[in-house]
Amino acid sequence: MGNSQSIAGHDCFLAAVSNNASRVAFRGSLHPIPLYNMDIPVVPAAITYPETTDEVAAIVSCAADHNYKVQPRSGGHSYGNYGLGGTDGAIVVDMMHFQHFSFNPNSEIATIGSGTLLGDLTTRLYLSGGRAVAHGTCPQVGVGGHMTIGGLGPTSREWGMALDHVEEATVVLANSSIVQASKDDYPDIFFAVKGAAASFGIVTEFQLHTHPAPTEAYQYSFTWSIGNSQDYAQVFKDWQRLVSNETLTRKFASDLVITPAGIIVSGIFFGSQEEFRAFRLESHFPPTSSSVVITLDNWLGMVGSQVEDLIQQVGGGIPVPFYSKSLPFTQKTIIPDHAVDALFEYIDKADKGTLTWFIIFDLEGGATNDVPVNATAYAHRDAFMWMQSYAINLLGSVSRETRNFLQGINDIILLSKGPSARFGAYPGYVDPYIENAQLAYWGSNLPRLEKIKADIDPRDIFHNPQSVRVKSRK
Repeated sequence: MGNSQSIAGHDCFLAAVSNNASRVAFRGSLHPIPLYNMDIPVVPAAITYPETTDEVAAIVSCAADHNYKVQPRSGGHSYGNYGLGGTDGAIVVDMMHFQHFSFNPNSEIATIGSGTLLGDLTTRLYLSGGRAVAHGTCPQVGVGGHMTIGGLGPTSREWGMALDHVEEATVVLANSSIVQASKDDYPDIFFAVKGAAASFGIVTEFQLHTHPAPTEAYQYSFTWSIGNSQDYAQVFKDWQRLVSNETLTRKFASDLVITPAGIIVSGIFFGSQEEFRAFRLESHFPPTSSSVVITLDNWLGMVGSQVEDLIQQVGGGIPVPFYSKSLPFTQKTIIPDHAVDALFEYIDKADKGTLTWFIIFDLEGGATNDVPVNATAYAHRDAFMWMQSYAINLLGSVSRETRNFLQGINDIILLSKGPSARFGAYPGYVDPYIENAQLAYWGSNLPRLEKIKADIDPRDIFHNPQSVRVKSRK
């Protein structure tokens, strides 16, 4: 990959990858730089491509010796390009070679390398006796980030998040030591890894408990494309009323997507035909412009998502300049009807600064709410629904008007709640412009994370613009 521009520690990093020049790219030879969000330019000092955990440890040691910050890169889908450090001059540890996989049929534990992509994980598990784990629906996302920051997906209501499946993790720490972290061994590190790993180390391998893959499900998609803001507001009210029912079956997964063309409600019901018919889904909504229901009998066909398809269509499947915000909702912070009306009126009239935007409301809850908030670093255990607003500029950088448009959506919702407003953001949808980012991502778990950071990474080797900071000792 070349070394056209020397950096401090050049020979050390080269030696760390067995003096194989094809497995390290130094600043100056990074063409093109593998950005995900083209609105945030980042130039690392070097991108390394280790093949073993020992090589990862050697890279971290070189970085510490030469005063570099370090960030791992798995699938590379960070909204803030934090897999490239988030700011110029970091050392990137790309995990693309960590593709190993094995499955123990006795323990039903899968061992996977952290460079594995979700699409590959799904296939490998399914071919190992029809097994599965909960995770998101974008096949290009890497497990190294997904399973250490949250990992929400269609089966999360039944099985929990992706990180809830992690039984053990092999972690390289800032002092270049290698530990096997679990609930019994290195419990503080294990706690931090399950929700905030990029601030604490590099996971090279996971051990995951698995489930029998579902064998029957019904995929549905309802569209409303003719109407005004009041009509669309009513669809949202009906959907929110349905998904906020605390007795709602955990077999039901659903997204509501607002686009310039209308509203789409889609998802999967994991159950029998008899159960799906008894659910009477269409009866909860006004007449649709179109509706589709598909019977699925193969797990590999169940893990796609109309939302992900929309994102791929809008962005063309290539890196683009974009901005995104997120917001959690609990049973105590359901959007009141008057705020729904105000939201849709705002969407109708606001200056968006772009023609390409959409807003996703994603039903979660269920099993994700069963885990105590202090059991893992992931803090939003009371959220039953998430909102993600998304805007793209295919022709240039994201404008201030576009960022203000997305912020206005959050403001309308939060102002409607008064003192009970839930401040927070999903740590997997990093927002470079959010205030108090660490508190938004990790909430009540932040003080414990700051203490762990001070204990195992006092020099802040594992750093990005919104990572956990070292808590000062008093």
